[in-house]
Amino acid sequence: MTKTISSTALLVVDAQESFRQRPYWTDADFIPFRDRLQALINGCADRHVPIVQIFHVEDEGVFSLASGHVRTLAPIAIKPDFIIHKRMHSALAGTPLAGWLTERGIRRVIVTGIRTEQCCETTTRHASDSGWAVDYVTEATLTFPMVHPRTGRQVTPAEIRDRTELVLADRFARVVTADQALNDL
Repeated sequence: MTKTISSTALLVVDAQESFRQRPYWTDADFIPFRDRLQALINGCADRHVPIVQIFHVEDEGVFSLASGHVRTLAPIAIKPDFIIHKRMHSALAGTPLAGWLTERGIRRVIVTGIRTEQCCETTTRHASDSGWAVDYVTEATLTFPMVHPRTGRQVTPAEIRDRTELVLADRFARVVTADQALNDL
């Protein structure tokens, strides 16, 4: 079994150029997201915390490898220790991630990335249910406005983040800031 210096790993979920190609993309929350995510990436690298970069892939469209958009969202700088491609919402479903974490003695994961309520939340729930402690860093997740299917009301990214924190906190994750996650390493 390979040992690592840290029992924590940073998961960067779907922070990829594919999203810029979607009609719902907006730069409105991008800069604060990028800044907090980059602080976590840099802080984890400085502390020798393994960094896992996760890309969502599909057979066709902007999430296909052939599209050229399945690459790190610019201008984020990252040197991952492990890269995986996933086809489902959870980064643990159908990927080698669980084995990789287990082999390295990882007991806690820090979840960041795109979309707050979708792949980040699903990965958080799956990791928690699988026995990992999870730090969910909402400020290092990004999402976009959504329209409620029944009422037609537009739900803001702030409302989505608040709802995600509500359903994850103290059930599936410890909801923390980037600074708190780094200070606890």
